[in-house]
Amino acid sequence: MAEAHQAVAFQFTVTPEGVDFQLSREVLKHIYLSVIRSWKKRLIRIKNGILRGVYPGSPTSWLVVVMATAGSSYYNVDISMGLVYYIQRWLPEGRPYRTPYTRTLFSMAIFSTGVWMMGIFFFRQTLKLLLSYHGWMFELHGQTSHLTRVWAVCVRLLSGRRPMLYSFQTSLPKLPVPSVPATVHRYLESVEHLLDDEQYYRMETLAKEFEEKTAPRLQKYLVLKSWWATNYVSDWWEEYVYLRGRNPIVVNSNYYVMDLVLVKNTDVQAARLGNAVHAMITYRRKLDREEIKPVMALGLVPMCSYQMERMFNTTRIPGKDTDVLQHLPDSRHVAVYHKGRFFKVWLYEGSRLLKPRDLEMQFQRILDDPSPPQPGEERLAALTAGGRVEWAQARQAFFSSGKNKAALDAIERAAFFVALDEESHHYDPEDEASLSLYGKALLHGNCYNRWFDKSFTLISFKNGQLGLNTEHAWADAPIIGHLWEFVLGTDSFHLGYTETGHCLGKPNPVLPPPQRLQWDIPKQCQAVIESSYQVAKALADDVELYCFQFLPFGKGLIKKCRTSPDAFVQIALQLAHFRDRGKFCLTYEASMTRMFREGRTETVRSCTRESTAFVQAMVQGRHLVSPRGLVLATARPLRVRGQTYSSRPCFCPQNEDLQRLFRKAAEKHQNMYRLAMTGAGIDRHLFCLYVVSKYLGVESPFLAEVLSEPWRLSTSQIAQFQIRMFDPNKYPKHLGAGGGFGPVADDGYGVSYMIAGENTIFFHVSSKFSSSETNAQRFGNQIRQALLDIANLFQVPKADG
Repeated sequence: MAEAHQAVAFQFTVTPEGVDFQLSREVLKHIYLSVIRSWKKRLIRIKNGILRGVYPGSPTSWLVVVMATAGSSYYNVDISMGLVYYIQRWLPEGRPYRTPYTRTLFSMAIFSTGVWMMGIFFFRQTLKLLLSYHGWMFELHGQTSHLTRVWAVCVRLLSGRRPMLYSFQTSLPKLPVPSVPATVHRYLESVEHLLDDEQYYRMETLAKEFEEKTAPRLQKYLVLKSWWATNYVSDWWEEYVYLRGRNPIVVNSNYYVMDLVLVKNTDVQAARLGNAVHAMITYRRKLDREEIKPVMALGLVPMCSYQMERMFNTTRIPGKDTDVLQHLPDSRHVAVYHKGRFFKVWLYEGSRLLKPRDLEMQFQRILDDPSPPQPGEERLAALTAGGRVEWAQARQAFFSSGKNKAALDAIERAAFFVALDEESHHYDPEDEASLSLYGKALLHGNCYNRWFDKSFTLISFKNGQLGLNTEHAWADAPIIGHLWEFVLGTDSFHLGYTETGHCLGKPNPVLPPPQRLQWDIPKQCQAVIESSYQVAKALADDVELYCFQFLPFGKGLIKKCRTSPDAFVQIALQLAHFRDRGKFCLTYEASMTRMFREGRTETVRSCTRESTAFVQAMVQGRHLVSPRGLVLATARPLRVRGQTYSSRPCFCPQNEDLQRLFRKAAEKHQNMYRLAMTGAGIDRHLFCLYVVSKYLGVESPFLAEVLSEPWRLSTSQIAQFQIRMFDPNKYPKHLGAGGGFGPVADDGYGVSYMIAGENTIFFHVSSKFSSSETNAQRFGNQIRQALLDIANLFQVPKADG
């Protein structure tokens, strides 16, 4: 609270008797505690920097080396081979080396430190070399090679004990640059089945010309960049894909995350928000202290954690040509929106984080505040939902000085943004539309009750339901998912509520109320706000979102089919899309590259030759290599957990042929996913070559065409259980529904899905009403049926002859 009272901490008046000084001891105490907190935070960062810098070494290991050197000297064994004596000769005379004994000990300490640092360097380089091995990813389950077993033991030995969040950053390998011939070959393979003979021949000619004439020069510059850059993709991907985009980020870029949907902790809006905000700041404190454990694949291979650095205190600042991400080292408040008004809520009292009950009281004060919005204030946030150029110009013209700048700074310098909504949303299994309406509210709201530029907006509905709207440039979905799992787990199993639904404990009634932000918005600015609102509203109104819970089965049954759950769903999406549109299309699935330093994502082109062969066999019974031909097979109903689900009859090949085609498609998908994760993808390499060509002023028809191809089916699987806050088998209903995003192409679909356990899958399907070719609910129903048909395929007995 110190910042709010600095203006009155010190006062003086001049009287005939002299100058009268007045000091507020309470305010000075808060200022003192704030300074102490800041210095503590700096010291913690310095300490963590040192510990991170010497990992996997530690002060204990340094002491062991020093003692070993001293002990060997005691027994007249010179393990330094004369280096201690050499160092001793070069030490200056006088203090603090007055006695020979002191000089010898100091020389031993210097030698031991050198040996210790060399050991750390050796261990790090060896670990980096070991982490560059990805053969384990391509081995079949249960068929681990001796090489991989030895590799796993070595990684475990060199990984040290109790690593901090960023301990492995310098040990992670760099993302390798694939060879041009390999990338071009994989690209042509990914589109061969999507083009007719004439189109494929044309593309093959362009690719060959590019590979022979243009690519070698571009590749040299890209390899050169990979030598000095930490990651040859990430900085360009962030800048050119996200920050340079001039279109609105609402729907087009931002995505949403849902709350737990099958359980409810409280109906009290302010109480649920108080617990959530307290959990988030607790997480931020752990993040600052690097107390969060790094995410490890198989509990062994560390994932890059650099994206977590900008989770809090981060805002996307608009610019005329490009936006920038503003990240602050600390922030002591959150910005809150309610009924068209903006507030500033302090998170600390001196150096103490406010308790959940205190935060509940502060949010309830905002809910009870009857004051009306100021002119132009209600729809102000629509500026962040409109065009980026218009927002940048308005920011420069109307928010660069005075009270508008001060109020805008309060929002942009906040830890994150909070939206207190007046409506209620939840998932009612009896009302299928409820989940879709909930998703729409999170994706765009009313276009002016979210600050879309903040790293994330925490949304609180009237009935206590929560959700997130997240800006995409600073990080990818698994990062915010890690935070969200912590918040939901902490809220449910650590903080808790009273019987009446309020936060535990007693509030501090003397806390100053939230600070109302003051604006002076002229008529010209109000016109810009209205224009941005109309642009954003048109985008939002055009989005058709269909969210549903698939109940017949989940990961449990898919595993019985002896295939990857992700491959199962992706092939089902191909079958559903073909039934919906009557054709195949270029399909995007996001894969992560976080096994490399500062890695983000890579594209898996899920529509493969193998998946199309399976789909055609399922739908039309064609393109089969089967000596026995076709039979008339009527699929029997699928029975799961005591319920019967119908599966449509179709004229199809025998089941063993369909299963063979399916497994071939699934294996192909898994192999492509592994290649993408290990740096051998297609699209990021071609994207970077395209950027280099623009820098050099080189025109490439091949790259221009590849980069302009539309993704009419954009998909993403949502990560879950990245941290274990509770046992999902013991609490099966503590499931989030995942999240979603808008369609990438005007005539395409956006599909996100979360395989939420053994018995259920959540889907989020988006499209545009303005397209006559797409319908989100129709496609969702096709996904349902495709999943049932494929599952039923593995239960139909083999036909005779």
